[in-house]
Amino acid sequence: MNFKKVVAAATVSMMLTGCGIYNKYEQKVEAPANAFGADAGMLGSTAAQGEGTLAQMSWREFFTDPMLQQLIEQVLANNTDLNSARIAVEKSQASLTAARMAYLPALSLAPQGTLSSFDKSAAVKTYNLPLQLSMDIDVFGSITNKKRAAKAVLLQAQLRQDAVRANLVSVTAQQYFLLQVLDRQLEILLQTDSLWNKSLETEQALWENGKAYSTAVNQMEASYLSVKTQIVDTRRNIRAVENAICKLLAVSPQHISRQKWGSSMLHHAEAMGDVEQRMFDTKYLRIGVPAQMLENRPDIRMANHAMEEAFYNTAAARSAFYPSITLNGSAGWTNSAGGMVVDPGKMLLTAMAQLTQPIFARGKLIANKKIAQLTEEDLQKKYVQTVINAGNEVNEAMADCMAARDKHAYFRRQVEVLHEAYTGTHELMDNGKASYLEVLKAQESLLDAQLGAAMNMYDAAQAVIELYIALGGGSK
Repeated sequence: MNFKKVVAAATVSMMLTGCGIYNKYEQKVEAPANAFGADAGMLGSTAAQGEGTLAQMSWREFFTDPMLQQLIEQVLANNTDLNSARIAVEKSQASLTAARMAYLPALSLAPQGTLSSFDKSAAVKTYNLPLQLSMDIDVFGSITNKKRAAKAVLLQAQLRQDAVRANLVSVTAQQYFLLQVLDRQLEILLQTDSLWNKSLETEQALWENGKAYSTAVNQMEASYLSVKTQIVDTRRNIRAVENAICKLLAVSPQHISRQKWGSSMLHHAEAMGDVEQRMFDTKYLRIGVPAQMLENRPDIRMANHAMEEAFYNTAAARSAFYPSITLNGSAGWTNSAGGMVVDPGKMLLTAMAQLTQPIFARGKLIANKKIAQLTEEDLQKKYVQTVINAGNEVNEAMADCMAARDKHAYFRRQVEVLHEAYTGTHELMDNGKASYLEVLKAQESLLDAQLGAAMNMYDAAQAVIELYIALGGGSK
């Protein structure tokens, strides 16, 4: 008899193991080997052995501007989206606690009283004061798999909170740098306004002395007024960016304090020489290897835990095909002893075990299992796509850094030669050796180059920030 019990137990154990209802999740989906792309080696240097990557730096280390640090802290403290993510984490924690408590018995007090009379006889009072207990026995892993799935949901919620935090850090920093660049462009426009006003006065003087035509004065004035309109537009853009930051802060529109462009650059301690190149030169950007990105990026880790949740949901769907065992019992006082009433009441004890084996559930169990398996397959595909998207973001950010680096040198030289051309042409016009059209062309080209150089610096800052976030930085 004992031998038969051992054989039966072994058989059941093998069946359960074969069905996988007690197996723990192990990631089996392989990510692309070269997530950064085939030309990643051309885009930037990887971290040497033992060195950290950009993603391993906290945002307080990465952004050295104290005003920007304070602004990010305020956004993280006040932002509504981040608060919603925090609440979602707390909800998931409550769900996990409930899933863990499912192993324990349910206890309830269910007092009951009746008053009955037969054929106008004296009323009989009966009562029951039972303490009822019910407990599900997790023989086939249903409770265990639901608990593990709830834990995977909690981990996803925590990583979603990290992703929201990283996005807020990124957006806040980009908006802050955009404000600085707009301030720089406004400074350029105000300087240009003063210079072009002098050019207009010079042309008016030449016209009054009969040395220039009125059309030249009109052209000069029209060009001068175009700078005035750009000043208005730039000031309006500054107000729009400040308002956007205020929305992140969840406060009413107000001025955003900031330092002057170039006061504090992004952290590249190894960079020397040109302070602007500390912002975006790819030889100082340590991107690391794709495996590090998989460890740091919240969305990739979240996709992995989504597969884990689906794995346990599938296991729970399999468990539903097996019997469920429930223990019920009650203990208390009653004065109803079957066919007679006793007073005072006596102790009543009951115990019952129930086994329920599904036989026909109108296809619901089969459908649930199929849906769970399809969901698991879908999330596996999405995980691979998430890794591909992440690698693409890194590749794009590095390419943007390289483009900004190359354009930086061209813009710098362009501004130098156009400034020389403008100065020389203006002197020639003063001596009557150059036309106003040459001066107009020179000064407009110089302004475009100066504004373009300033915007290229913002593009560079944006590219490095996006690279930092794409590698998994900003969440801590």
